[in-house]
Amino acid sequence: MEIREEQRIEYTRLGNTGLVVSELCLGCMTFGQEADEETSREIVDRFLEAGGNFVDTADVYSDGVSEEITGRALKGVRDDVVLATKVRFPMGEGPNDVGLSRKHITQACEDSLRRLGTEYLDLYQVHCWDGATPLEETLSALTDLVRTTSARAAGN
Repeated sequence: MEIREEQRIEYTRLGNTGLVVSELCLGCMTFGQEADEETSREIVDRFLEAGGNFVDTADVYSDGVSEEITGRALKGVRDDVVLATKVRFPMGEGPNDVGLSRKHITQACEDSLRRLGTEYLDLYQVHCWDGATPLEETLSALTDLVRTTSARAAGN
């Protein structure tokens, strides 16, 4: 299907990050679950063809498979895309494999970077607040990821 000019996606600034993103963000939650890899790649290709540049996933989607598929689908165009993922929910059986502690955030970011096949995230998001972890610890961990350039911006 050909994309007509009047169907093209508009762009906006993402908060005060300086990033310019398509007003439509492609959510990849179904990749690896309802959508197999081939279908997922077709969805990404169509989105990019229409002018979209904002892609969102999460480590917990399909137990990390969504990030793997998304990373492979973005190979070769990664630098043209604003890539977001999220952290919070269980990614293992251990007591530190969940939540927004510095330990979990740091490990989850490293794991997401590996699964996505990228050296940085444009936006690293808190999927849901964690009442068991002090907010200062969560914000400090996210700030450190931005300072080390693992993430360009953080949010919720």
